[in-house]
Amino acid sequence: MSSSTDLKLIRMANQIATFFESQPEGDRAERVAAHLRSYWEPRMRDRLFAMMETDEADALTPLARRGAQLWRDEGRAVPARSEAQ
Repeated sequence: MSSSTDLKLIRMANQIATFFESQPEGDRAERVAAHLRSYWEPRMRDRLFAMMETDEADALTPLARRGAQLWRDEGRAVPARSEAQ
């Protein structure tokens, strides 16, 4: 069962994706991933990825999920801004 914090993470990811859906086609998922990587702190990232491994993240929109997957797959080698010094 998801907590209110988990639901908020899903809602935030979906809002980010909704914004990029209004942008020109092409690299929308990459732009979602870049935004998440730049602005989400490690705890948020780690929890979103954990939820994606279960059915807890089923409410992610397709674009939010694709962006998060790109971030997860590519972002491990690139620290979030909050981790970079």
